[in-house]
Amino acid sequence: MASVALSEAEKVYIVHGVQEDLRVDGRGCEDYRCVEVETDVVSNTSGSARVKLGHTDILVGVKAEMGTPKLEKPNEGYLEFFVDCSANATPEFEGRGGDDLGTEIANTLYRIFNNKSSVDLRSLCISPREHCWVLYVDVLLLECGGNLFDAISIAVKAALFNTRIPRVRVLEDEEGAKDIELSDDPYDCIRLSVENVPCIVTLCKIGCRHVVDATLQEEACSLASLLVSVTSKGVVTCMRKVGKGSLDPESIFEMMESSKRVGKVLHVSLQSLLQKEESLGPKRPRVGFLG
Repeated sequence: MASVALSEAEKVYIVHGVQEDLRVDGRGCEDYRCVEVETDVVSNTSGSARVKLGHTDILVGVKAEMGTPKLEKPNEGYLEFFVDCSANATPEFEGRGGDDLGTEIANTLYRIFNNKSSVDLRSLCISPREHCWVLYVDVLLLECGGNLFDAISIAVKAALFNTRIPRVRVLEDEEGAKDIELSDDPYDCIRLSVENVPCIVTLCKIGCRHVVDATLQEEACSLASLLVSVTSKGVVTCMRKVGKGSLDPESIFEMMESSKRVGKVLHVSLQSLLQKEESLGPKRPRVGFLG
């Protein structure tokens, strides 16, 4: 993961500020940086989104393709995650430097979506045991400026909200052979409900307190972090500890409570922004580097 070298004096300055609920950039411990979200930015995908969180820049594309349901879940479609760590994001990703991080992020996303409540996978089934929609979610890390997991989860939720899957009809002839007919109308499509899709809230333990949306400098002062997957209703669906430091039970409980508070606000803001952007229609002004 991208990192930054700090002197001991800089670390002491950051730690002391966090103890007083005043971070280097003026935020409190539970404040996010400004998040820029833009959807429908890649034309040859079923759905896409770009998220900029401080100096962290993420691009997500979703491609819907027809496939065969898994044997253990014959009535459901499924999601596949691929994470590409661009060498432009940080020199540490050159060569195969970003492969381990990409695998770690993809595995985390699989854990978050490996339940029936996140996405209605039954709606992706076309014909049980025979045909279903497979959503290939490609995540591209363009720039790393701290708090990668949160930014990626926001981008994935925004891209799934933007995803449009063609409506399909299964026609059966007299001999029982099935034929699949895709609708030509671009507006005749299936939309996924993202109401229960969780977002990740990462809490970094710095000194005796914890912060959300840590910068690279703050991450350098933290030995342990807690990744908490939270739904819009404040329900924790998944939790993972990262870093070589330890966390005591009381800290974990406090961090979980913080993640619920912060996660609810994050979901409300994101959903409001996505609906506002969609209400502008296809003629909305394009911003960002893909405009």
